[in-house]
Amino acid sequence: MSMKVRNSLKSAKTRDKNCQIVRRKGRIYLINKKNPRFKARQG
Repeated sequence: MSMKVRNSLKSAKTRDKNCQIVRRKGRIYLINKKNPRFKARQG
């Protein structure tokens, strides 16, 4: 399952409590160690 590009990561963050929002190179990533399905990118 590849990374999803979302226009709002707040909706993605509420899905799982293990989600972490990380900023890399001006982009906002959402990573989840416990459930890697919830990877997302914004920007």
